[in-house]
Amino acid sequence: MAPLLRVEQIECRYQQQRVVERLSFEVQPGEIACLLGPSGCGKTTVLRAIAGFNPIHAGRIELQGQTIATPSVAVPPENRGIGMVFQDYALFPHLSVRDNITFGLTRLSGAERNRIVEHMLELVELAGMSNRFPHELSGGQQQRVALARALAPKPKLLLMDEPFSNLDTELRRQLSVEVRDILKEEGISAIVVTHDQDEAFTVSDKLGVLAEGYLQQWDSPFEVYHQPANHKVASFVGEGKFVRGRALAGGMVETDIGLVKAHRVAWDQGDEVDVFLRPHEIVPGCNGCDVRGEVIKKEFLGTTTLYTFQLVNGRVVESTFINQDFRVGEEVGLRVETDNLVAFRVDERAIAS
Repeated sequence: MAPLLRVEQIECRYQQQRVVERLSFEVQPGEIACLLGPSGCGKTTVLRAIAGFNPIHAGRIELQGQTIATPSVAVPPENRGIGMVFQDYALFPHLSVRDNITFGLTRLSGAERNRIVEHMLELVELAGMSNRFPHELSGGQQQRVALARALAPKPKLLLMDEPFSNLDTELRRQLSVEVRDILKEEGISAIVVTHDQDEAFTVSDKLGVLAEGYLQQWDSPFEVYHQPANHKVASFVGEGKFVRGRALAGGMVETDIGLVKAHRVAWDQGDEVDVFLRPHEIVPGCNGCDVRGEVIKKEFLGTTTLYTFQLVNGRVVESTFINQDFRVGEEVGLRVETDNLVAFRVDERAIAS
């Protein structure tokens, strides 16, 4: 299947300073992709380049096999067939919900515009609100109107720039699921930009992690989480800490928190290895465990408790326990339990087993 969007080796700059370079990825028809990364990594710059608001200084962008951007050629944004939902919604405050949605659809008859409005309002669960104005709506409702307006012209591709960042956590989670369902129902391909890993995992079929101007990894959310390409990806998509270790025979790695085993090995015996341990992978061990940690902090989270332990050598690790209640100052035996050890040779070559 030919990709809907192909981004090939693009470079973007801001006031002559490189923001991203050698960036390539593809989005398939009906696919929802996400660009994830910290503030300032270039996510929005890439999105705006695809939309046509920013130039590219190298590479090529193609949509449905047609070139829409090179350093010397740029199809105007209004001719690209791309919709965009901005972080601040960008609704027209003086226009009603109906007029916001139909803005730009002047070539259609009144009857056709009415049909589109009714369909869009039903799709985003705002039926009956066509005559309201943006200031009469909640943040979540404004976001739904912005989505409806972007979908009304039936774009080939929808771009969403931090679409849920102005909403509270619960509403952000709810809308993430709803927007994904809407896009799938309408068969619209989309690229979502976010710094929130939970949002990225919820929405996307393909996930790209951006850091330091480069696309560090482009894969399914499952693979990015369980087989991160390098230190940067592991640190950003998984709450955990690196523990330095030394490779032994048989895939074993000796660390401050005991021996851990990798099922796939790409290092030599004696190499230094960084092991990435997530809180749920550090579990309470037996009283006779070789590794013991003192509880220096605890945070009750409802179904789990997040503990911070200090090991004998001073290293600090975090662990989440279920149905375990230890006191601050108590010493606890610890061990690592994981079926998917993520580790990197110190030269940052990624291993996941």
